Amino acid sequence: MQLNQHINMFGADLQQRYGEKIHKLTLHGGFSCPNRDGTVGRGGCTFCNVASFSDEAQQHQSIAEQLVRQAKKANRASRYLAYFQAYTSTYAEICLLRDMYQQALSQADIVGICVGTRPDCVSEAVLDLLSGYCQQGYEVWLELGLQSAHDKTLKKINRGHDFACYQTTTIAARQRGIKVCTHLIAGLPGESINDNLATVARVAETGTDGLKLHPLHIVTGSTMAKAWQADRLTALELEEYVQRAGEMIRHTPVDIIYHRISATARRPTLLAPLWCENRWLAMNAIETYLIEMGNQGSALGQSFIPCG
Repeated sequence: MQLNQHINMFGADLQQRYGEKIHKLTLHGGFSCPNRDGTVGRGGCTFCNVASFSDEAQQHQSIAEQLVRQAKKANRASRYLAYFQAYTSTYAEICLLRDMYQQALSQADIVGICVGTRPDCVSEAVLDLLSGYCQQGYEVWLELGLQSAHDKTLKKINRGHDFACYQTTTIAARQRGIKVCTHLIAGLPGESINDNLATVARVAETGTDGLKLHPLHIVTGSTMAKAWQADRLTALELEEYVQRAGEMIRHTPVDIIYHRISATARRPTLLAPLWCENRWLAMNAIETYLIEMGNQGSALGQSFIPCG
């Protein structure tokens, strides 16, 4: 599989810029979420059961211990990005954030930091903190969960913010030199492939440095799980997702870096679609689709030039 021949992939971009493989090490900072504790809402997003996507045992270890543990799993690299992934990793007092981020960046083999969060949880103080790391020469990515650019959908999934909030945060971050990676979901209730393409267009127009794309997962403990079990909600078939993802990639400007084009989960947490258990199924099928239909940016009339 040679996805980087068809898509501007993060791994290839890092290798070209650093001259070696750079792996992400996922960290759990023990953060909560304002859409779960009542600050913004309760119950979280209707698709969410974060425990299914993160190692809850990690939160009982220090940042340094987690980095050592994760590095042992990434034995093909010697330098890393520290990725604060679980829940809302800017949702804490700035002094706590500074201490936690600095613990990660103080490790000799860490080249930068990725912070996963919500657009409505990025204060001026957080932006100043992350911008300071940029000025010190670190690789800094602010990963913003958007999922859809359509306010009707955001309300339906109980997201707790609108698209304008995402735009404000993205513009402010990029003005400070912070790279933004936008998370999108294909297959949200009521959204067609045209809705997905409109989301890509609006995100690209706002300005983003990276995209993460994955299919809607129906997982235990989520509100959507109840709808799925009652036959009120269906998950995308593999072929549907491949077409949607393929067209979203083809409609993405070539300078935007894809950090991910699919995602996996495991039973018993994963209820549907079960093809998500195999990480390679979607990626191989998307590559085949792009070989036939055209590379990233081709639907915009752009020519993609692979890294290296």
